[in-house]
Amino acid sequence: ESHPNPSSVSNRMQEPVIRRAETSDAQTVAELGARTFVETFGYLYPPQDLADFLAQAYGLESAKADLADPAKATWLVEAGGQAVGFALAGPCGLPHDEVTPACGELKRLYLLKDWQNGGTGRRLFTEVMAWLERDGHRDLWIGVWSENFGAQRFYARQGFSKVGEYGFRVGSTTDHEFILRRVAQRTSTDA
Repeated sequence: ESHPNPSSVSNRMQEPVIRRAETSDAQTVAELGARTFVETFGYLYPPQDLADFLAQAYGLESAKADLADPAKATWLVEAGGQAVGFALAGPCGLPHDEVTPACGELKRLYLLKDWQNGGTGRRLFTEVMAWLERDGHRDLWIGVWSENFGAQRFYARQGFSKVGEYGFRVGSTTDHEFILRRVAQRTSTDA
């Protein structure tokens, strides 16, 4: 019979707190970004390719730059005094002909495995979408790995549909990625 780790049980009892990250959180964001990427996708890449990518994409300088950019926002999910997830959003940088400067993108949304499938990801996603649409409805975009079926199903339930594909480089590996879009949700009060 398996007994759960008491510390993880007590941490799970607390409702995780979602908050906007600040520049002083750069180290936490960088470390959590690298940890969640490795936990989710690390097995896909040769070790040196993974190390080089993590240094570039999830290094401290990258986190500091994202946190200092007024066009972007980062959130942390904390439980029991520990960061267990994060998200990053900002202007859309996906390679698609219909992307305009007005488009927003959910760039990253990761939770440690122990915190997945408990509603926290949906709460974090909802906060990010509200921020992306704080000035009104606009087209929203997401890039997702072609074999991340759980994320694809979740995004489809949120109104996103596949509109393109591209290659995402991690060293010598090129991942097959899908481009998802949710068209601006216009209402009768929109001009």
